[in-house]
Amino acid sequence: MFQPDILKDKVILVTGGGSGLGKSMGKRFLELGAKLAIASRREDVLAATAKELQEATGGEVFYTTCDVRQPEQVDKMMDAVWDHYGTIDVLLNNAAGNFAAPTETLSHRAVDAVLSIVLHGTWYCTLSLGKKWIAEKRGGTMLNIIATYAWTGAPFVVPSATAKAGVLALTQSLAVEWGKYGIRMNAIAPGPFPTEGAASRLSPTASFEGRMESIPMRRLGEHEELANLAAFLVSDYADYINGDVITIDGGKWLQGAADFSRLEQLTDEEWAQFRAQAKGQK
Repeated sequence: MFQPDILKDKVILVTGGGSGLGKSMGKRFLELGAKLAIASRREDVLAATAKELQEATGGEVFYTTCDVRQPEQVDKMMDAVWDHYGTIDVLLNNAAGNFAAPTETLSHRAVDAVLSIVLHGTWYCTLSLGKKWIAEKRGGTMLNIIATYAWTGAPFVVPSATAKAGVLALTQSLAVEWGKYGIRMNAIAPGPFPTEGAASRLSPTASFEGRMESIPMRRLGEHEELANLAAFLVSDYADYINGDVITIDGGKWLQGAADFSRLEQLTDEEWAQFRAQAKGQK
């Protein structure tokens, strides 16, 4: 259904773009004509991903390291991408961090580890680029990745639920405040999309086994499905969509959003094993 040039020459910056869903969405943007910039903390991962995506699509990929928890690094990232391409048309706030644990066992550092990436990182990137766009008197599109538990909450992943709720509020608030500048703000709330390492931080079995029964469609999401939705939302065809959240989860949240409630059944010994398993995936 997509024209091959639907994103022709749009400069799209993806945080957390070196792996997982960010990488998959970046690839789709390239296939549809975009110029891609990816950022994350690990230069080796970024370099490998840039090479892989360029060879697969023939598109242009620029990468720069950035820890979105550090506002100074975020500003440098924006400047680097802007200097390379001469502009930025789209920002996809995809960088994230999450793990499951009983809330009473968390330290303030554990809480900050999630809030700093998901909430503060999204804030810093949004503010840095938003100021540039407004100063240049030009519009742009921002797309944030949240979760359905942003509006329901979820046990055992409370820092993430708190952060995602904040990103939802940021999205909807700035859709109103910045709409006059031609800046669109939207979000996607994905359901289970398997990525390397994610399952081991969020499931004691290190897989998505047992989660099918909570999904009405009885299957996991495919990366291409999420990438196609993201491509549409950042394209000009969605130019009048502003301040919305699109859920793509096979109907999961309608059946029962608190997927992590099942972790209530774990013993202390199983939680200890789970923590060791999650730490091994850092």
